[in-house]
Amino acid sequence: MATSLKAMMEAANAAVPRITPAQARELIGKDNVLVVDVRDAKEVEQTGKVPGAINVPRGMIEFRADPDSPYHDKHFDKSKTVIVYCASGGRSALAGKTLKDLGFEKVQNLGGFKDWAESGGPVDKA
Repeated sequence: MATSLKAMMEAANAAVPRITPAQARELIGKDNVLVVDVRDAKEVEQTGKVPGAINVPRGMIEFRADPDSPYHDKHFDKSKTVIVYCASGGRSALAGKTLKDLGFEKVQNLGGFKDWAESGGPVDKA
């Protein structure tokens, strides 16, 4: 069955709640929270990232999150709250929906990194 980007975005935004930078700051740093930057490595290199976030480009999210994948990243644990973000919120919404489809129950979309930085959120440029 054919779909469209608009339909995919509507489904993703319905499945994954959007949180504000302030709400994210309350969660980030806790042991049971994983922050995932789904932008491409070049974007992260140019702008930095949320401190403690791991970078998993959107195209690799399924491979890193699925424990049965040879590319599984041990940071992905279904008992954790996962906060995803990208440049503007679109890729993170789609990545968040993918994580929900893979059985991650607590997924939240921070949206865009620019919003995080402009709100005074700390930035790791290392």
